[in-house]
Amino acid sequence: MYLDTLSHEVILHLALEHLELVFCACLAAFSLALSIGIWVTRPGMKGRTAPRLVAQVLFLGQAVPSLAVIGLVMVVFGTGAPTAIFALTLGALVPMLRNVVAGLRGVPAPVLDAARGNGMPPWTVLVRVELPLALPAIFAGIRTAVVIAIGTAALSSQIGAGGLGSLIFTGLAMFDMPLVLAGAIPTALLAIAADKVLGLAETRFRGKW
Repeated sequence: MYLDTLSHEVILHLALEHLELVFCACLAAFSLALSIGIWVTRPGMKGRTAPRLVAQVLFLGQAVPSLAVIGLVMVVFGTGAPTAIFALTLGALVPMLRNVVAGLRGVPAPVLDAARGNGMPPWTVLVRVELPLALPAIFAGIRTAVVIAIGTAALSSQIGAGGLGSLIFTGLAMFDMPLVLAGAIPTALLAIAADKVLGLAETRFRGKW
């Protein structure tokens, strides 16, 4: 199939499919990570069960390989892009949530006390003090998660989700190295480009805050 029709247009189409999977998964993961991270770092949650459960989820998420996650999700939900996005979301959630929690917990207590002493309500303290100061750490988590998701998304072709992995695994099955490289090189370039762009954004926020 790909040997007969492989062209720049095909590679571009698969690259866009690849990026769509990564974008949807990382957007969903960030929404979850930010919500959970804010919830477990509120003063009233200290010493409760929820933060300990989040810590356990982070530990398990680091221990389970990405391919195993995709396989487990496929068994439960079947194949296709939605399944791939769900599996990628789980993979991207771990580094994002870890950094959201670390960033919010890293805000100096005197700064929070000063903000509250000036009469700021909790929501204002969160939006105007905590999140801006935690932003560099949050961006570092996003950077890590996006790069991981770009690499992991190549495995999504194995469950019918498309992307550049289609070229890689078809080439491997046919012992066709040019076909493998046609998928592997763009995947690597996407990961490098994402790392550089998000790294610049992370550096900018670190310098600003």
